[in-house]
This record gives sequence, C-alpha cells and structure tokens, in this order.
Amino acid sequence: MRIVSGREAEALVKRLAARGAQFSRLEPRVRRIVEGVRADGDRSLRRYAEKWDGLERKQPLRVSEGEMAVALQTMTPLLRKSLRQAAQNIRRFCEWQKPGDWMRTRDGISLGQMVRPLESVGCYVPGGRYPLVSTLLMTVIPAQVAGVKNIRVVSPKPSGEVLAAAAMLGVREFYRVGGAQAVAVLAYGTSSIPRVDKIVGPGNAYVTVAKKLVSFDCAIDFLAGPTEAVVLSESGVPEFIAADLVAQAEHDPETLAVLITTSRKLAGSVKVSTAQLAKGNPIAQQSLRARGAILIAESREQARDWANRLAPEHITVAKEDLPLIQNAGSVFVGDYSAQAAGDYASGPNHVLPTSGQARFRGGLSVADFVKVITVQQLSAKGLRRIAPAIECLAGAEGLPAHAESIRVRCEHA
Repeated sequence: MRIVSGREAEALVKRLAARGAQFSRLEPRVRRIVEGVRADGDRSLRRYAEKWDGLERKQPLRVSEGEMAVALQTMTPLLRKSLRQAAQNIRRFCEWQKPGDWMRTRDGISLGQMVRPLESVGCYVPGGRYPLVSTLLMTVIPAQVAGVKNIRVVSPKPSGEVLAAAAMLGVREFYRVGGAQAVAVLAYGTSSIPRVDKIVGPGNAYVTVAKKLVSFDCAIDFLAGPTEAVVLSESGVPEFIAADLVAQAEHDPETLAVLITTSRKLAGSVKVSTAQLAKGNPIAQQSLRARGAILIAESREQARDWANRLAPEHITVAKEDLPLIQNAGSVFVGDYSAQAAGDYASGPNHVLPTSGQARFRGGLSVADFVKVITVQQLSAKGLRRIAPAIECLAGAEGLPAHAESIRVRCEHA
C-alpha cells in the first residue's frame, strides 16, 4: 500500500469518487449469451452451462431436494451450528427491517400503505473462486422474511456447503447454472426454469453486465463491482485496521482498500501491518498493490469529506464520526466491529452497493423483496375539502375530465 497526501491524495479521491462499473467492453459478448438463452431456451442454457459451469451431459439442471438433504446430513456439526447462528441473526435483523402496513385518517381522508411480497425472486450465489455459502443466507433469508413464495437459487458448481445451507433454509428450487446464462434464464425463463420478478445477489463481471442488460425486463437489486473497504481512523489499532483491509482485499484482485487518517504515525504502522498480514495471500497482495492506499488528510473534516465522496461498500469509523457518515453500504463502528462480522454472522446484509452507488442506496434488505402499495379512501366530506385544489390543478394542466371526475362526485354528495 502506498501513502499519499496533499494534492496527490485529493486527486486520488477525486478519481476514485468518479469510479463506476466499467463493463462496456463485455456487453457485446454478454448480450449474445443473454439473447441466446432468451431465444433458444434450455438448449442454449445447457450448452453454456456445460461449457462454463461444469454441468455434465444429461445431468439435470435442477438440484434435487434429496441431494440437498444428503449435503445437510453430511455437514459437520460445527458448520451446522455456525450456519444456524448466522441464519438466526440475519433473520432477526430482517424481521426488524421489514416495512409494515399502516393507515392514518384525518378530515374524512384515510391514507396509508400495504406491503405485499414479490411473487418470485432469483438469488444468485457465486460459485467461482470461493463457495459463498454466506451469500445464500444473505439473499434467501430476507426473501423468506418478506414472504416471497417462489425463491429460485442459481449457482455454478454448487459446493456441498452451499447445498447444505439451502436445505437448512428449506430452499426447494436450486439450479446448477451460473454466469450471464443464469441471469438470462431468471429474467426470461425456459421450459425448465420459470422466470422471476427480481434477481438479486453479487457475481462476476459477466453476471453484472447481464443484470444490466435484462434490467428493463426484470427487476434487479443493483450492479455490484469489486469489493470496497475503507477505514476512517485517527487512533485505531493498526493491526485491526490492517486485518480488515487484507480481509476484504482477498475477495478480488480489484478490491479497493483505503485507510483515511490525519495521523502519519498510524499510517506507517498500518502499512507495515498490512504487508505482514498479506504474506501468503497472493490475491490480497495483488489487490493492495493495485488499489490499496493510505490517504493522509490535513484535517478530520477533510478526512470525513473524503470518506463520503468515496461512498464505499464497507467503512469502519469511530463512534463520534458515525453521525457524519452520509454515503456507505454498511458502517462498522469501533475497534471490534470487524468488517468480516458483517460478511457472515452479525445480521445486516453483505450484498452491498459498490462503485459509488452508496450515494443513493444502501445494501440488500427485506424492502427489496416487497412492494409498498399506497391506499386511499376519501369520504364525501374529505373529497369536498380538497376538491377546489384538484379542479384548479387539473385546469392548469389542461385536463378537464380530471376536474369533472371531482365535480360530479361533489354534486352527487
């Protein structure tokens, strides 16, 4: 990791704040895959799955419930206990998050909302470099808490641990496909796999581009790029800070790993600790060389400004800085709030916005799996009270039938 300050640090922040998911070069190739599955259905899906997902010839696309049950039975007791603890914490947090119905009445007008779950969702669980069993928990559990009836999980070459977790959660539909072809089948459906209303979950660049391409036909959560970790600290424990940066850096060679501080002493200590902890971890080392930095701010105000401009996926801050954080996917407060705790078992979701999208949304939540439908009920008295305003506005817009729909009711009442 390099230490930068002054104009160089400001220029780096400016460049990173303007970052976005650079996937345009992949679009033509991904579009061919998506359109192939859309046009040819299972034939194209199987061809791509056999080529890239490790699907064997004549192997069913759908994982049987029996296969998932066997995976659950052979899971080690420690893993079973750990999964249950993580699932319990995630589910409890989701219950706290869940929006509810409400109704308010005043002067003859009752207004409110009713919350209804989506009918079907597709949960993408990466199966490439690492079997992300935690992502299965993070995508399926909020859908279950929301009340989604049809939850379809897709994952290339699913590991026994992922299948065991699916069985533990009661997943019934699990398909061994991944990549852009999995996104396409969830968006458009085939004779083997029905389409869904929304696709959620992280994936590689092909998955992300495919989500972008289908987003006008099927809802998605957001476009997720490489992992991002920022620590904003003046007096934190160097080993803790370094451990978080290295931990997130091992996700992907393109991970953004940044410490923002006003303390040159802390910066130097973190640089040394990061180098030591990254030994033997080639992915983390590559990431830290490419996109790792320690930014020396001239003041705490500048440090906080930089943090908000970066709008990172993960950020660790001191408790006194929490009220000043405006843009982040998930915030970790204090020395013992390890970012990896959020990756696995503390409760909040680890599917988080990247590439600056934290400027306008947070991470995956129960709200992503429901529709909030507004409800209005007006009495004759209530309608008469706001009728003049409605008729005036309708006239201003040149829509006389709108005004008439109000007048006819007021004359009848």
